[in-house]
Amino acid sequence: MRPGGDRAKVILVSGGSVASPKDAECAEQVGRLLAQAGAVVLTGGGTGVMEAACRGCAKAGGTTLAVLPGSDASESPPNGYVSLAVFTGMRDARNSILVRTADAVIAIGGSWGTLSEIALASNAGRPVVLLDTWGITPPDRSIAVPPRAKDAEEAVAMVLDAFDRI
Repeated sequence: MRPGGDRAKVILVSGGSVASPKDAECAEQVGRLLAQAGAVVLTGGGTGVMEAACRGCAKAGGTTLAVLPGSDASESPPNGYVSLAVFTGMRDARNSILVRTADAVIAIGGSWGTLSEIALASNAGRPVVLLDTWGITPPDRSIAVPPRAKDAEEAVAMVLDAFDRI
């Protein structure tokens, strides 16, 4: 049985607040494809990859959920495509909330926060797909490295396929 039974899948699109044009385009496409698959797109609610994923989801009629670092909208203004905003007042500690809320993660581009979310999600047993993001080589070869996707379509397909295997 997949996480949550028949409820909508919640997919974290992890990525930085600054995105290259390629990463932004990819994140928007991921957001659109996830919305079309009936998933809720979860992000940190900011700019860059987060905004692009929310934009793609919103334009496709989907729902976006943001877990923001500040205590309110004046501290952490959510991007204009966020449907539901949760203000934590927890700064980077909110990464754990993002990962634990998600059923799976797609990481695109990003910086240290993205790497943190990849590690937290992997450690929590969440399916993770890497897309133009950190290269990871664990010192212990017994640690599984998340798979890499070549494009948005493959990343979404890999995440959705993970639910069929759970």
